[in-house]
Amino acid sequence: MKFTMTTPEIAIIGAGMAGFGATYQLSQQKLRPVIYDERDRVGGHTCTYKFDDGFIFDDGPHISFTEDKRFQEILAESVDQRFERIKSYVNNYWQGHWIKHPAHVNLYGLPTDLIVKCVKELADVTTTTPGPINNYQDWLEASYGPTFANAFPGEYTKKYHTTEARNLTTDWLGPRLYRGDIEQVVRGALEPETQDLHYIDKFRYPTYGGFVSYLTRFLPLADQHYSHRVVQIDMTAKTLSFENGRTARFDDLISSMPLPRLIPLIKGAPTDVREAAAKLAVTKVVIVNIGVKRKDVSRAQWTYFYDAEFCFSRLSFPHRLSPNTVPAGCSSIQAEIYFSDKYKPACASPGDMIDPTIEGLVKCGLVESPAEVVHRSAWMTSGNVIFDHDRPAALRTVQSFLDDIGIAYCGRYGDWGYMWTDESFASGERAAKKVLERC
Repeated sequence: MKFTMTTPEIAIIGAGMAGFGATYQLSQQKLRPVIYDERDRVGGHTCTYKFDDGFIFDDGPHISFTEDKRFQEILAESVDQRFERIKSYVNNYWQGHWIKHPAHVNLYGLPTDLIVKCVKELADVTTTTPGPINNYQDWLEASYGPTFANAFPGEYTKKYHTTEARNLTTDWLGPRLYRGDIEQVVRGALEPETQDLHYIDKFRYPTYGGFVSYLTRFLPLADQHYSHRVVQIDMTAKTLSFENGRTARFDDLISSMPLPRLIPLIKGAPTDVREAAAKLAVTKVVIVNIGVKRKDVSRAQWTYFYDAEFCFSRLSFPHRLSPNTVPAGCSSIQAEIYFSDKYKPACASPGDMIDPTIEGLVKCGLVESPAEVVHRSAWMTSGNVIFDHDRPAALRTVQSFLDDIGIAYCGRYGDWGYMWTDESFASGERAAKKVLERC
């Protein structure tokens, strides 16, 4: 595509994977966009924090497990081919038991009565026609039987999605929940070591600098302005106004901002669109980072916790992604504790969750005592889209409005979906193509 008239000013809100996916696509047409981000650093939801004590933590757990060769090559070039190739090992903690993931096909060592019920109910649901599937709870019970459904994914849903399974739809599942057949479940109940069945078999992670290093090659492709929080978007005047008092003009706009925040900023947005945006729910996650003065604390790269007595729903272990994320002789743990405005109000301060996290780590045995902890930090960030029953209609209303006024949206919080890294980048590329079609 060639531009024979004035080169358009293209603004991008958000300096994460989606924003740089759009940047990369625009650069193929020799266009240089301007990126604005409210944070003081690059990366958006995939930013990285480097502490003076030598610990490095991402803004939540991020890995690349895409099988897309093109995207693999793009990321590899971005870190000069310096990345770790890691065979994944994922496990679960349930009522004092450590079991491999997926839990459904790794019941070995759990109470006999529980195993018998899980196997019997799986046989029942496998040989009967399920009733109507109206929500995620229906799907879980039709897939696994009620005992496993309620003891494992049902409990995890309340911690991770902040609401019960019956309040969710099923259009987000994809490969995330593995459903074993009878033979796999019985074998996993009898044998301590089983075949690897997790959907993430292997993954990549930068050797140096944390996950945000994957964005390195894209930085020269755009002008970037950080600490620029948008407070108004005027689509008639084609201007962005920022909290710091600055304004900027644009010809075309691409946004990866969360839709419930974006819509109220648009001057003249209709009431029905504002109301629809307010119905879109997303979790907030408190990230608690723990550094331990011990070389290793876990075999797994991440662990799911089902029990309500633990404040965190998932732990990840950054030192198992790259040894360069910790000082020599140390290991690291990152805990996720989820809240949401709609279903579970957040704690007063992210720091309030540090001590409960350490208490949980001691209780499950990953940390021997608080004296082992040599780093502690916490912050709150955006979490996951909640696929509740309000989402489909509200999303149609919001995105139709954005299409009508010419704002291209992208990423997890623009497309309002459950997206991995490669999907977010591709979403940004698609948004850029929409803009190019209009130029």
